[in-house]
Amino acid sequence: MSQLPAEYVSYLEGKGEDVVDTVRPILLQSAADQLHGVRIVVLPHGLQAHLDDKIPYGTIVEDVD
Repeated sequence: MSQLPAEYVSYLEGKGEDVVDTVRPILLQSAADQLHGVRIVVLPHGLQAHLDDKIPYGTIVEDVD
């Protein structure tokens, strides 16, 4: 399994278990491909994470819906 970039590890630090469980699989997918960064969308009742080809690998962008 690929090592997570420093920004991904920093993002996960101090986050609750629900956030980590939601976001970590996408971070791992990004680290495996090393092609795209991750966009995290904060929703009124949770969040979504997905790969985004407009974001450079190793970078996380957080948006509010």
